[in-house]
Amino acid sequence: MPSTNDDEPTTPREPLPPAPDQAGPEMYSPTGDPVAADPAVRAQTGAYLTTAQGLRLPDSDHSLKAGPRGPVLLQDHHLREKITHFDHERIPERVVHARGAAAHGVFRGYGTATPVSKAAFLAEGAETPVFVRFSTVLGSRGSADTVRDTRGFATKFYTAEGTFDLVGNNIPVFFIQDAIKFPDVIHAGKPHPDREIPQAQSAHDTFWDFVSLHTEATHHTIWNMSDRGIPRSYRMMEGFGIHTFRLVAADGGTTLVKWHWKPKAGVHSLLWEEAQLLGGMDPDFHRRDLADAIEAGAYPEWELGIQTFPDTPEQTFEGIDLLDPTKIVPEELAPVQPVGLMRLTANPVNYFAETEQVAFHPGHLVPGIDITDDPLLAGRLFSYLDTQISRLGGPNFAQLPVNRTHAPVNDMQRDAVHQTAVHSGIAPYRPNSLDAGCPFQAAADRGYVEVPLPVAGAKVREAPASFADHTSHARRFWLSLTPPEREHVIGAYTFELSKCAGEAIRERNLRVLAEVDPELCAQVAAGLGLPAPEPAAPPAKVRPSPALAQIGRRWPVTGRVVGVVADESADLDSVRAVRAAVLDAGMVPLVVAPRAGRLTGGGEPVEVQRTFANARSVEFDAVLLAGTPRRGDDAYGARDAKAGQDPAGPDTDPRLAQLLAEAYRHAKPLGGWADSTRALDAAGCPPDAPGVVVADDPQAVLGEIAELLTRHRVWDRFPPGAPATRHG
Repeated sequence: MPSTNDDEPTTPREPLPPAPDQAGPEMYSPTGDPVAADPAVRAQTGAYLTTAQGLRLPDSDHSLKAGPRGPVLLQDHHLREKITHFDHERIPERVVHARGAAAHGVFRGYGTATPVSKAAFLAEGAETPVFVRFSTVLGSRGSADTVRDTRGFATKFYTAEGTFDLVGNNIPVFFIQDAIKFPDVIHAGKPHPDREIPQAQSAHDTFWDFVSLHTEATHHTIWNMSDRGIPRSYRMMEGFGIHTFRLVAADGGTTLVKWHWKPKAGVHSLLWEEAQLLGGMDPDFHRRDLADAIEAGAYPEWELGIQTFPDTPEQTFEGIDLLDPTKIVPEELAPVQPVGLMRLTANPVNYFAETEQVAFHPGHLVPGIDITDDPLLAGRLFSYLDTQISRLGGPNFAQLPVNRTHAPVNDMQRDAVHQTAVHSGIAPYRPNSLDAGCPFQAAADRGYVEVPLPVAGAKVREAPASFADHTSHARRFWLSLTPPEREHVIGAYTFELSKCAGEAIRERNLRVLAEVDPELCAQVAAGLGLPAPEPAAPPAKVRPSPALAQIGRRWPVTGRVVGVVADESADLDSVRAVRAAVLDAGMVPLVVAPRAGRLTGGGEPVEVQRTFANARSVEFDAVLLAGTPRRGDDAYGARDAKAGQDPAGPDTDPRLAQLLAEAYRHAKPLGGWADSTRALDAAGCPPDAPGVVVADDPQAVLGEIAELLTRHRVWDRFPPGAPATRHG
């Protein structure tokens, strides 16, 4: 933690170590050798300020001048070094996935994948260091976390056999089927090039123009318009490898596979209003949530799972083309089999060195894992490598600490920009005799060998006939959702299309929706004030997949954030006890009070983490009231606009009433004891409403609230929506 001393220290000392929740990449040489060095001090060592060459400096505040008022001298080497490095501190941000957050962790194999893959990191008990980066797709580095967008979920496994990168998203399908269209979909989704707006969102003409004309995007688009487009947390987000890969067993047998990450905390989302509020109140909400959870020891966990399919020449399963990245295989047809557990245990020490410079590539493979002929994957295998060379300044990006493999490297590559390895020998080629024949090729059974599949066919620019189905999988997704989730999809389409200036674009998208589901189309059309077109053909006959719905199951409450509202007049013993119980349950308590500081009134003081001025309901998964606190001294409009209108009455702070009303509207559990009903009444929250728990015993209240949180929200509090008839 930073020093809290108000005075500048003057006694020289070594640099402070990283905080307890931080860890840098493990120390390896640029060629993959373990280095016996403390990773905490490899960037800064010594107690004194120096140049980049280690020259100690007595002054870094003044340029070298000809006299105190004279011109600055060109010979000031320190000025030139300092300014030149500053001028080049930024590197080109990623074209996509620029806004990211990351963490270190460990993956432990279960051994259940061993029958289908010889990959060593999947073996029973094998522990592999990982680095995981989560991200949005469309926004710049400075955009908000909670925009409606696809999220990246990229994992770097530092295995003993080499680096394996599983580069996926939180949505299992993609907008396009062929990588040649990737520039088009990103150009369409990015801000309009004439005004550079809107930032980090798809609610504009170019995006909806593209997806309505290029209807293979329909399946991904409906996922994006669902609650999946605005996850509650990176910790509560699924991950998918998107493509079909090929696993290779020790005996040479092959199996087709799709990768899945399943969060142990469950899959949960924000409401659209919450996402909008957070975009202004805390645009760093997701990265802060991830870092805070790790710092608090509530380590996020995911199980890695696989769906497996016979490796037949057709590469289809139950009529589904496995090479089409716009299609899924329902889990009811091919269950996801857990093969290992990943736990994230440490935050990066430095955002730029790790989160920004990490370089993923789908072509980073290990023995036991191979690719397929998915045309989108083929383009990604080229694009990722090409991007890293441009963004990270040259071909030696693998030598950056966060990218260094944990396996020995002897690749015969030399020189180029940012070469940090000092190579010996004079024969970086093979065969050679001058370097004693080194490096030697591995035996065929000890190295990486691609599966020898036959390749034949005429050179054509075509797609398989099965790729022409653009709506049946989107329809399955729609039919699989629960009524509240459907309402959110309708609302998202209505909001996004209402932002399009061109009415022809809205009408064209309604024609696409009519092919997915007439009821969905009718509801969106009503919101846009347009007639609902008839589908060109009867909707496809598909079976819903209950696994696609987020609502209806129970999940652990680990990592949930509970606001505990109190002031000096509250029974602080009960506040302390409830706070301790929240922590014991693996949740995070935040005490909310009229002012900052501490609450005192006998016993250990209670630290205040939020005030009525800086708290908002969107921070909390549930809110508890230790009575009805007094009004804050700053509860007037000139100081805080949230207190400008005062429907709460003279006894309740209007900002607390707003917080409770919002939480109630967003279907969050509310609880209280003592005289908490006064605050609930002032906020218009009936004490007997679903999900509102009022009792004399604070622990009993917390118990009921924790039980409600296992379902994420009080879904019964949402009124029934418009009818959504199931066709199929």
